[in-house]
Amino acid sequence: MKKPARRSKRVDQDSETPKVTTPLALRKSRDEKKHCSKARAARIRPEYPLTRTSIPEMKLMPPEFFQIDALDLAPRLLGKFLRRDNVVLRITEVEAYRPNDSACHGRAGVTPRTAPIFGPGGHAYVYLCYGLHMMLNIVADKDGVGAAVLIRSCSPVTGLETIQERRGQKTDKPLLLNGPGKVGQALGLSTEWSHHPLYSPGGLEVLDGGEDVEKVLVGPRVGIDYALPEHVNALWRFAIADTPWISAPKNTLKPL
Repeated sequence: MKKPARRSKRVDQDSETPKVTTPLALRKSRDEKKHCSKARAARIRPEYPLTRTSIPEMKLMPPEFFQIDALDLAPRLLGKFLRRDNVVLRITEVEAYRPNDSACHGRAGVTPRTAPIFGPGGHAYVYLCYGLHMMLNIVADKDGVGAAVLIRSCSPVTGLETIQERRGQKTDKPLLLNGPGKVGQALGLSTEWSHHPLYSPGGLEVLDGGEDVEKVLVGPRVGIDYALPEHVNALWRFAIADTPWISAPKNTLKPL
């Protein structure tokens, strides 16, 4: 008896209505499933970016890293990490404040409040703003210069529950850390942290996670209307381009 000719197409016996599948159709089906998996992963991925570098691999930044012009230090701090206790934050937005800058606290010389900013680069300068907000600055340049970089925004890496408790907000949205006062509160800082060396183990630390920031936004600094026009308009604010964890106003930031 002659065998029936072999069919080049297969019939799916499992479906109620026979479905003809070809290699092209099977490949299309696999692509659709792959796309759905990616879309599902995007929906459930937390909005706070977790670093791919494990915490033990993060290395303290050395003192010489900080002892350069604040305008050079500011963009280099983007992507670095702040650690205190179980809380680790990734720096996403900063502002540079330089000597002879009419917006810099050092403009009036050394006072009990501003003395930390005249210390050597790599120390913390924390001041109270409007009697409410603790503002973290990282002192830049050499001893006696009087320059610093303000940490404007961060994203959480570890210690989210601690951050939420200190902030009094149960959210993982950028609202949690998109402002300098919020960063200071999330780290539990006070003015007593001024003069603290950020390159020494323990307490408050600045760490290198080994991930370079490729795309940076620049713009004028925020809330310095009292300064001279050339300093108000100076593009000394820096932010990571591909993150929502930055403060307002965002429309004044442009690609570098």
